[in-house]
Amino acid sequence: MTIGDITPKKERKSRRSKHVVDDTAPLLPKRQDEDAGYDEFNGASFTGAVFNLSTTIVGAGIMALPATMKVLGLILGIAMIIFMAFLTDASIEFLLRFSRAGKTTSYGSLMGDAFGKYGRIFLQICVLVNNIGVLIVYMIIIAYDGLLVLEGDVLSGTSSSGVHHAGVLEGWFGEHWWNGRTFVLIVTTLGIFSPLACFKRIDSLRFTSALSVALAVVFLVITVGIAIIKLISGTIMMPRLLPDVTDLTSFWRLFTVVPVLVTAYICHYNVHSIDNELEDSTQIKPVVRTALALCSTVYIMTSFFGFLLFGDSTLDDVLANFDTDLGIPYGSLLNDAVRVSYAAHLMLVFPIVFYPLRLNMDGLLFPSARPLALSNMRFAFTTAGLITLIFLGANFIPSIWDAFQFTGATAAVCLGFIFPAAVTLRDRHSIATKDKILAIFMIVLAVFSNVVAVYSDAYAMFKKNSVTEPTA
Repeated sequence: MTIGDITPKKERKSRRSKHVVDDTAPLLPKRQDEDAGYDEFNGASFTGAVFNLSTTIVGAGIMALPATMKVLGLILGIAMIIFMAFLTDASIEFLLRFSRAGKTTSYGSLMGDAFGKYGRIFLQICVLVNNIGVLIVYMIIIAYDGLLVLEGDVLSGTSSSGVHHAGVLEGWFGEHWWNGRTFVLIVTTLGIFSPLACFKRIDSLRFTSALSVALAVVFLVITVGIAIIKLISGTIMMPRLLPDVTDLTSFWRLFTVVPVLVTAYICHYNVHSIDNELEDSTQIKPVVRTALALCSTVYIMTSFFGFLLFGDSTLDDVLANFDTDLGIPYGSLLNDAVRVSYAAHLMLVFPIVFYPLRLNMDGLLFPSARPLALSNMRFAFTTAGLITLIFLGANFIPSIWDAFQFTGATAAVCLGFIFPAAVTLRDRHSIATKDKILAIFMIVLAVFSNVVAVYSDAYAMFKKNSVTEPTA
């Protein structure tokens, strides 16, 4: 079957009259799913694509943004969130434009077109490192050690420094075997993660993605409501608008938030999959910009009201602030609502991050095989193997987060900025003009972000070890 046989007549006619670099040319034929034995698929809707891309963007990073306001102040902090949204839009535009030029249908094949086999392999390894690390951390947040969130687990609770911190389920029902950390994780893996990971089309996740975005908005609405109540009662003050720079140390501290902001919009590994399934491929740019606008709005409001609510007491992960007394009626109930909605949000983010992980793992292991969707056995074994790996990582290697603090940050900025910029500088199809100046800026910013992240994480680990090391 040829591309002409499976492309709608209107689309065939328009494509014959367009240059190969035309941004409106689709990356994949729309009826490819018929060959895979699916029911007829007429393409993904604009709304579904926006929700899928938005869910890819808004993961655990949303909880770290209020702390950036504490460092930068509201004006500079909000300005940086908006700036990174525009920079992300430019980097995705690079990917799409050069994919059209090279007639490539995935991020990996784009890197292969620009840098050969090793470029593709490097991209796939970065997706594996980034996404496996992210998904392990999601599991840890939901039901294990809570290394990113609290001293206790979000759902099951844990013990730290000899003190037991109850999770939500344990706080509601008391301590039982069925609300322990391991059992909670088994249930969520078998009952939620595994079924959602079995979809062969990313568009099939549009409803769970919409619910995930809605749950993020629930957290935002609760935060806004609490902040307004406390502001009216006069128990909180207007937060700092500008950074507080008093010495060289406080000046350098401004740069520690750069990695959080640079990685806030990473979604590039899902852009091609979403574009490939769109009913109208010309909508991909509006999809990207709508998703970025939606996420920027959520980011700005979360940052503003989170910092307004907690001020200089805002923790590196603002969810930890909701483990304290809010000083308002029904404060405990609101704390639980925030924590449960956030855990549910991450459960629904899991499959959208897992989808490109499976594709890139298969592409790395079987580069010459037929598409993964056409092989049920390969699809099943790859899915089961990756979920098992992530489950074991979250259960038995909780300290793995220390490693992913380094490799995760590096892989994320490579996917979001270094690779798109490198493809632009390579310019195999001679279509870049002034883009190369922006590409150089992206690489400099990404490298600087990595250096700061690695230094900050190494310093924090060294300081923690020096504090916990027993004295003679």
